[in-house]
Amino acid sequence: MQISLRERNILILAVIIAVVFAATSIYPALTDVYQGREQTLEQLQLDIEREQRLIANTADWRERRVAVELAMAELETQTFDGETIPIIEANIQRELSLHARESQITVASTRLAETLETDGWLLISQEMSYRTIDAANTVNFLQKLEQALPRLRVIDFNVNRSRNQYSGSITVAGFTRSEGLLSDEAKER
Repeated sequence: MQISLRERNILILAVIIAVVFAATSIYPALTDVYQGREQTLEQLQLDIEREQRLIANTADWRERRVAVELAMAELETQTFDGETIPIIEANIQRELSLHARESQITVASTRLAETLETDGWLLISQEMSYRTIDAANTVNFLQKLEQALPRLRVIDFNVNRSRNQYSGSITVAGFTRSEGLLSDEAKER
């Protein structure tokens, strides 16, 4: 079968149109698919690396969480509990008197507790005057305060000796969270 010159020119033109069509339509579509596939692979690689870092950091975060929980538990044992400020003040005064009695120290007087609130915490200070016949009792008393739980911190201390007796005063501070305590007391007034 013979192709005429006219048919041959039409075929050549059809091939040229097909090549131009392929170059302008099919090739860009194929390159878009290829680039999309490359981007997907890069994103998957980044996701895998991020997941691997998270898995590696999981142990560190667990250790940090355990450390924070232990610190919180220790902090809870060092602070006073109570539903109102007067109850907490009474608890501090009771602890102070108990340690004094255990150390053979006589409580001469106590002043009203003073309260200071800052950053969600209450500092309650309690002053007590005392007497004892042995200086070792005072040392024992200070050691008991240092080991006390909830923690009582000595913020002021003085002692005087007169003949056969020691007398002095001590101011201790106890801490508690102020969550709701101040607003409840303000409502009561």
